[in-house]
Amino acid sequence: MTDSAIRQIPFADASGAEQTIEGLGSEVVLVVNVASKCGLTPQYEQLEQLQRKYGDRGFSVVGFPCNQFMGQEPGSMEKILDFCSTTYGVTFPVNDKVKVNGKNATGLFKALKETPDAGGKAGRVEWNFEKFLIAADGTVTRFRPKQKPDSPEVVAAIEAALTR
Repeated sequence: MTDSAIRQIPFADASGAEQTIEGLGSEVVLVVNVASKCGLTPQYEQLEQLQRKYGDRGFSVVGFPCNQFMGQEPGSMEKILDFCSTTYGVTFPVNDKVKVNGKNATGLFKALKETPDAGGKAGRVEWNFEKFLIAADGTVTRFRPKQKPDSPEVVAAIEAALTR
């Protein structure tokens, strides 16, 4: 798969309509598998801060709820969206629930998992809040769940990928 092809892989948005990263209109996106009942759920706050800081420069966080890790995202889409907006003031797109691992993983995550992290390890998503930064040219940078969204490494990668 070419780097730019990753931006064309379809997925379902929160209403179930087909969408692509390219179709979101942002040059740079940070794809994150999210969950409401996870020890890392407070990362929503940092993700929203990134959205507000860089959103006008062609950046967007893109959330994908996932219930594959100890059932930490059991709610309906309506409940998930309500939780995100009322608890963390989330303004970035939160899409339909996905599977990120296994034979039923959504196509976008199948492709993203081919990207190695800073330690050179590709493959399975380890847990909720794994992050994949997709640049305008489709280049992907991977950050593991415990790496906070506002860490110097993530911020530097976002700023390097932004062209405006």
